[in-house]
Amino acid sequence: MKVAILTSPNQWFIPYAKELESKIPNAKLYFSHKDLKESYGIVFILSYHQLIEQEFLDLHEYNLVIHASALPKGKGWSPLFWQVLEGKDSIVFTLFRADAKADNGAIYLQETLHLSGLELYEELRDKQAKMCQKLCLEFLEKFPTLSPKAQSGEESFYPKRSPKDSELDIAKSLESQFNLLRIVSNEEFPAFFIKEGKKFVLKIYVCDSADSAGGGE
Repeated sequence: MKVAILTSPNQWFIPYAKELESKIPNAKLYFSHKDLKESYGIVFILSYHQLIEQEFLDLHEYNLVIHASALPKGKGWSPLFWQVLEGKDSIVFTLFRADAKADNGAIYLQETLHLSGLELYEELRDKQAKMCQKLCLEFLEKFPTLSPKAQSGEESFYPKRSPKDSELDIAKSLESQFNLLRIVSNEEFPAFFIKEGKKFVLKIYVCDSADSAGGGE
């Protein structure tokens, strides 16, 4: 079947989308659903931030989305980051069929990503992307023997995160806010705190070893 990969332009997932394209024979990468002028058997919609009309979904046989939660729990925005913030170290990824309602379609595959609890933003993104690649390739390997199942159970929703969600409380310990530090982006939405009306920005990195963290004499 003809395969298309759809992702948004100018964002973190693009290198991973290109890598996935190289792993699927005759796959083609797009940055806007409006550029898909012909019908595809399978469209993987990954880290795509535009609204997609039903007429587009109707044009293709399988429109597949991956969401980092055990649907129907955790619908909405940034589910991986919200769950890290909650202290979870096992994150279920769901590959499901897109329909007109957000995060609502029938489920084909679910796999669990296990975290150490020490990953920072860049590593979390890398693990997220590689899990998405894995699920896409697994779907293609098992297709068409997979049997979809309807979502069941109580649903929940995560709100959209914004830069203000990176604010630290200087009255609390770093230990108690470490999971927040794990999900900030040093460049796009860094951690910060407010003291006496001034904003102070913090950036977080992993050192090669604890011994390299010392100062001078």
